Amino acid sequence: MTEGRSCPLAYRYDPATLCREPEPVTEDVIYVVGGLYGNPFALDEIERMAAQEERLGRRVRLVFNGDFNWFNASDELFRDINQRVLNHTASLGNVEYELANPSDGAGCGCAYPSFVDQGVVERSNRIMVRLQGIADKHPDLQAQLAKLPRYRCLMFGGLKILVLHGDPESLAGWGLSHESFSAGKDSEVKCWLEVAGADAIICTHTCLPLIWSSRVAGCDRMVANNGSAGMGNLRDDPRGLLVRIALEPAPETALVSRNIADMAVSLVPVPFDHDAWLDRFDHLWPAGTEAAESYRNRILSGTELSAENMLFPS
Repeated sequence: MTEGRSCPLAYRYDPATLCREPEPVTEDVIYVVGGLYGNPFALDEIERMAAQEERLGRRVRLVFNGDFNWFNASDELFRDINQRVLNHTASLGNVEYELANPSDGAGCGCAYPSFVDQGVVERSNRIMVRLQGIADKHPDLQAQLAKLPRYRCLMFGGLKILVLHGDPESLAGWGLSHESFSAGKDSEVKCWLEVAGADAIICTHTCLPLIWSSRVAGCDRMVANNGSAGMGNLRDDPRGLLVRIALEPAPETALVSRNIADMAVSLVPVPFDHDAWLDRFDHLWPAGTEAAESYRNRILSGTELSAENMLFPS
């Protein structure tokens, strides 16, 4: 196994099994939060957004689909993030898997594809080693993380919403990445949706956001990847993104949205306190450290992606 490039067999699952036992959702709105990356100010804002919806009479379920840990490399912040997230619906990302059950030779567990620079891979492996050292001091939280499922299927508004981290074959799969859709590789996605029996797949892991929709086996189907809730996703935009799902029109704040049946699936900004987060990040990961080298520019100003490039046509 090449550290950071491949993943253990325990990450794998069968697409045909993913929606056999859907969990009913009784709330009015779902927020799917992927890639919080240990940002407490993004979590503050997400909780504020949910509270605002509830003041308007809409009950919100928060669903965290992995990698809610990453930059929170202090005992206090590690405990704060995990205790808060574990009060909600959650499933594993590769980060949480490696914090709870370190795999021999997996490194960060990211399963980075060949187009990712080797320097990024090696830095991510070292970030994981540091974070594992923090996690080892909190065995109660490790035990709770170890009990989390690798995916969830939610029955919401009559639709099966498959929430996972990577793709329908692996916890750290890249088959639902922006790069994959940009290359026109959606035939496997259609097969996954049909085999799983899912109406929509909500994912994260691959760090760039998208919404894709198509007709599959005579039905409208969809994929939404929020990129990251705790880092910027677009050009000159440091806000995070989450996936909002509701049986009502998309909110005015949504950057992009598509409907499946009567349900609006939207990518909604998370406008957290950017200055406070940058100050905390720089304290935890000063210049020259692995996270500063790999992520500070993105935290500062987002990515090169534009909003219009998040939507993929049928």
